[in-house]
Amino acid sequence: MDDLVDLVRRSLSEAAAEEFAARVDEQAQRLRRDVAAGEYDTDDFAVGLEVEVYGVDAGGGDGEGREEGGRDDSGRLTDLPESVFAGSLAGELGVHNAEINTDPDVFDQAGLESQAEAFRRRVAEGRDAAAAEGRDLALDAMWTIPPAEGSEAYLSAVEDESGVVVAENMHRDARYVALDNDTLRHAGGEIAFSVPGADHAFPTILFESLATSVQPHLQIPTAERFPAYYNAAIRTLGPVLALTANSPFLPPDLYNRVDDPRGLLSETHRELRIAAFEQSVNTSANPKVRVPDDLETAADVVDHVVADDTFAPFLREWVDEDPDGVQGRHWEFDHKRGTYWRWLRCVIGGDPVDGAGDERSLRIEYRPVPTQPTVDDVAAVQALVAGLLRGLVARDHPLADLPWNAAERSFYAAAREGLDANLDWVTVDGERTSDRETVYDELFDLARAGLDEAGLSGDRADDLLRPLERRWAARTTPAAWKIERVREYLDDGLDLTEAIHEMQRDYFDLSREDGVFADWL
Repeated sequence: MDDLVDLVRRSLSEAAAEEFAARVDEQAQRLRRDVAAGEYDTDDFAVGLEVEVYGVDAGGGDGEGREEGGRDDSGRLTDLPESVFAGSLAGELGVHNAEINTDPDVFDQAGLESQAEAFRRRVAEGRDAAAAEGRDLALDAMWTIPPAEGSEAYLSAVEDESGVVVAENMHRDARYVALDNDTLRHAGGEIAFSVPGADHAFPTILFESLATSVQPHLQIPTAERFPAYYNAAIRTLGPVLALTANSPFLPPDLYNRVDDPRGLLSETHRELRIAAFEQSVNTSANPKVRVPDDLETAADVVDHVVADDTFAPFLREWVDEDPDGVQGRHWEFDHKRGTYWRWLRCVIGGDPVDGAGDERSLRIEYRPVPTQPTVDDVAAVQALVAGLLRGLVARDHPLADLPWNAAERSFYAAAREGLDANLDWVTVDGERTSDRETVYDELFDLARAGLDEAGLSGDRADDLLRPLERRWAARTTPAAWKIERVREYLDDGLDLTEAIHEMQRDYFDLSREDGVFADWL
């Protein structure tokens, strides 16, 4: 603990901030020059995937051992022991969080199939490791069955180590702890969180770990064309989020101002993850989590990171990591980019992809999508996002002509209202529309066009997109399913806590089965 506290103090010092800023500026100058010169151009498109999950108590999670009336302690949030991270899983902010990453592949039919298989295998390996410890991994966007001590106590438990706040249920990573302390400093010592039915103030950013996400990556071959893909992607954030919404409920013990449970079902956001992430770290004058600005050139992504508020700077020599190659040449810049939490961002550099380039690359990290119920749903989201972005540019679709502020409005409307949101779009003929039939007809058509560009057969593209098209045909999402399930349990006489917990256990049971969310309907 002493080493951790010392490292956090060094990170928060004025001397560290000055040295960090100098290194970032120097590295940024080199990156601007190299990106503009085509040094980060690659041979082909590539795809990758990050998926966050959380740990739950496996006892009774298969439906056995429930008490009369359907209630037991199964599915409670729990920490994930170190043995779970011995394989391909990585730790995340909370001790209950884990991240599953796939190695990137060329964006073609074989590459997408490789991505899906790698993700399926790593989920299975993670679940086997968790099962050995009496736990399971939940493919879900927000936990709602709290640990035994309750959600507020769990998220608020902190120790003061000689003036450094250490959240008890946060991974003991100095960068997380430094980030927490810097965010708290900007907030004046506590961080407010307010959504329909709940108002809280937390002494740590840990409430961000309520939520988990799916983050598809798309490598763009040329810096010259990168802005076209990036700016078009901003205009897709609302429709894609509306279709994938999956976090309408907090843990019910966090609701402290609900007079009418059924009223909450109407008022709650379909995607509470957006509010949880934004409110947990947007404590400085310039919000760090938001819809990003448009780009004029690929080099603009460097300037945007440099201009972003610096939180918890670290110097390369302080940590055990010793990356070589391109990552080592701009380590401090990449550290700062790691706290540039826009809902869409560019990653400069990365892993080499056989047939698509070396570690010098530019890729879009698509960040607003919540974790989906099943492995096949995640594969569908990856195919939709990659195909959609590629199809928009390949067809020279005018969606990028949609004003930026309209795209931003659509995004937050989707977070609040899901598929009922009023979404802004520009049609293939260049006309503004909010007609959802038109929006989703074009969205799926463009995704097919992008998959066709990548060499996928029509049948394979249909297979990949069908799970999401079935959602649209049914006009429902995992969030809507959760709300309706809770409504049914309320009608059966359960109180709000019982109804949310029973819904969550139903979700766990169904998500462990083969198939996709649309099969639940």
